Amino acid sequence: MEPLGENDIRASFVNCSKGEARRISLPRGLAELPWADLDFLGWRDPGAPDRGYLVTERAGELVGITLRVPQGGPRSMAKTTLCALCLTGHVGSGVSLLAARRVGAAGREGNTVGAYMCTDLACPLYVRGKKVPALAPRYKESLSVEERLERMRTNLGLFLDKVFQERPVTA
Repeated sequence: MEPLGENDIRASFVNCSKGEARRISLPRGLAELPWADLDFLGWRDPGAPDRGYLVTERAGELVGITLRVPQGGPRSMAKTTLCALCLTGHVGSGVSLLAARRVGAAGREGNTVGAYMCTDLACPLYVRGKKVPALAPRYKESLSVEERLERMRTNLGLFLDKVFQERPVTA
């Protein structure tokens, strides 16, 4: 990922108002982030632990989404849980259910889509082995790092497709 500036990040958000985007707490040390190892920029707000943010490229455009930890659900799990994006296994609270408001009218009506993701949103670093999950057993995969990165990008794309879906599909 190419390094991003504050204005680019704030302008990228698609599922919140411009005012909300201006108030987002950006990650500290943007210039020092390992940009070459990031397929997307993900972070949690240390001042509001129920909030997370993800910025990536989609169809040639920079797209940011706000994420929330739904209220009332369990915040940690005793067993090993896999992230839906990168398939990294974590124990305890290393994976959280994060929900994104859909874009457009569907989001304004309160429709959201959720997925269990690495709580710290550091999926690209886990896949590359630059970060190791605490206490989780290491699963051996036959896929190369590049194949696992492609799988993560595909999973992220599928999640974003749901965020951009104007109306949920009903059976």
